[in-house]
Amino acid sequence: MPGSFLEISQAGPIGVVTLNRPAKRNALDESAIAEIDAYFSSPPEGVRVIVMRANGEHFCAGLDLREHHDKARSAVEFMRVCQAWHRAFDKIQHGGTPVVACLQGAVVGGGLELASAAHVRIADASTYFSLPEGTRGIFTGGGATVRTARILTASRMVEMMLTGRVIDVEEGLRIGLAHYVCGTAANPRKAFDLGLEIARKIASNAELSNYAIVSSINRIADMSSTDGLFAEGLMAAVVQTGADVQSRLGDFVDKRAHKVKPQSATA
Repeated sequence: MPGSFLEISQAGPIGVVTLNRPAKRNALDESAIAEIDAYFSSPPEGVRVIVMRANGEHFCAGLDLREHHDKARSAVEFMRVCQAWHRAFDKIQHGGTPVVACLQGAVVGGGLELASAAHVRIADASTYFSLPEGTRGIFTGGGATVRTARILTASRMVEMMLTGRVIDVEEGLRIGLAHYVCGTAANPRKAFDLGLEIARKIASNAELSNYAIVSSINRIADMSSTDGLFAEGLMAAVVQTGADVQSRLGDFVDKRAHKVKPQSATA
């Protein structure tokens, strides 16, 4: 609809979600979060993998500080805003559909919280990361202390927030904020092109296996070792008795399946 934050399309089993507020560096206001929540609550029929990208030079510059300033919310009102972000981003991370994020330019504040909810992150060479909340007199509210800190370690996140420093794409790759880097001399491909390629590969996996991977691993990380091992065994028992397991294992036994070989970390 006119003025909406998301552009939505679909190519076979691949859903493409495009952040479309480039004049505001794709900053997230209340209506944008509502659209994200609505899409990831019920992806279109037939979508097995979602690619998330952005129009303009930047992926997402985070919370719309203009809206935040103008609304002058109370503590309770802003707590409810934070909970809306948590619900929306939980549906990305735990919704059962693999999500590939294609990053460029600013991945800052709430934009990094959004990217942290994705399962695969592909960064253009222009990408940079920052958590400037400390320098703006605010605090993360979209899940960074849970999602982003687990990627970075809590200690590194504290340092980033205290100093407001900017992390370039190569350091971002090294510390796990990105899994792949594109648009370099060594790898000139566009992030979206690689994102689609990886999404197609993921879509060719067994659907139940994909669901288990994106739904259970992060939850198991929250459990005690004993509970985690039980949950892992239970999930394995469900997945490995799924409908297409025998045919896929038969391909392996009969040497029709692909062989595992080394590949470049930057694809």
